[in-house]
Amino acid sequence: MTGATAGPAGTGTDRSVGSPILHVDMDAFFASVTLLERPELRGRPVIIGGGTRGVVLSATYEARAFGVRSAMPLARARRLCPPALVLPPERHRYHEVSTRVMAILRDITPLVAPLSVDEAFLDVSGSRRLFGTPAEIARLIRARVLAEEGLTCSVGVAPTMFVAKIASTRSKPDGLLVVPAGGVLSFLHPLPTSALWGVGQATEAALDRLGLRTIGDIADCPLPTLQRALGQAAGAHLNALAHGRDERAVDPGSTEVSISAEHTLSVDSSDQDALARELLRLSGQVARRLRDRGRVTRTVSIKIRLADFSTLTRARTLREPTDVSQEIYRAALELFHEAGFAGKAVRLVGVRAANLADAGGAGHQLAFDERPVGWSQLDRATDAAGRRFGTGSVGPASLLPRQPRRPESI
Repeated sequence: MTGATAGPAGTGTDRSVGSPILHVDMDAFFASVTLLERPELRGRPVIIGGGTRGVVLSATYEARAFGVRSAMPLARARRLCPPALVLPPERHRYHEVSTRVMAILRDITPLVAPLSVDEAFLDVSGSRRLFGTPAEIARLIRARVLAEEGLTCSVGVAPTMFVAKIASTRSKPDGLLVVPAGGVLSFLHPLPTSALWGVGQATEAALDRLGLRTIGDIADCPLPTLQRALGQAAGAHLNALAHGRDERAVDPGSTEVSISAEHTLSVDSSDQDALARELLRLSGQVARRLRDRGRVTRTVSIKIRLADFSTLTRARTLREPTDVSQEIYRAALELFHEAGFAGKAVRLVGVRAANLADAGGAGHQLAFDERPVGWSQLDRATDAAGRRFGTGSVGPASLLPRQPRRPESI
């Protein structure tokens, strides 16, 4: 889909002038990168994933036509699309190509905020003198990515970040959609509530119980009604988005909105001790990545996928921001126990750190009984040992492989 609200992009009056925010989203990025060296597979259903219990990392649009989606269990994807060819991921290549694509974007403007390896926001307000209107800049980006990397991308152009992201999604694949400043509400209001950020399955169901099925329905709903159903913060958030309000600016210094680690177990498990050890291991990974990036987290969440593939998440805001493994683990373990997973077979476990801040700018107030040295220093000693001897060379004793007990001699 290539176009603007007034017709195909590049024709008639360019209505993108008041829409300086771009969301660039690569099309089926992982699958497309893999196919660069396998051109004979173009036009065929291809799935990128791996492992007997893995999930779909990406899929070509030919596979998506069968119902295959990212994060879907690979076994189910195979059943939906028997003719698909399944290829292993090539993560080093994805990183290399992503680095070059982001360099193209930074040639246009320094105001680039990547969301992940395959998508980013841009503010092109200061680039118009060199490159033209936002729509012209979007076409330039698409042309350069195609010419230099052999890949397509979809671009949303809008006055705000969340509208630009929705626009890029609505233009996929290989499209451009401009939402002019005066056309935001007419663009948003017919869309389903699920198009809004923050509306997952549970929130969508709650909105549906209120009879709210479109973004326009949310805009027409009294704010107190939304807040009674969803909570004060969530209700106010959705009310603002439904009216097209989004005050965030593209901030290159805040490119990572979260850091997470997750693992699909080789066998479904209801062993609480084993699941706690997995939470400990993942918490350590997340904490180490925070420290590597000079960041701390204020919000810890867990993700649990059960054997029936239902997925649950729980989150908690910490009293103080942290990058300490044990503090993240303590919060994750409490969330796990409070959620009542005892006795339930678990397939996947994940830990996520969100609401990030710079470590240098986050003060720490010691509790009355807290020592000024401890887990933080231990983490840093572990980091130093990892840099010298390899990641995983030092870690919690509880994560060491369990040795079978020897039978006592008689």
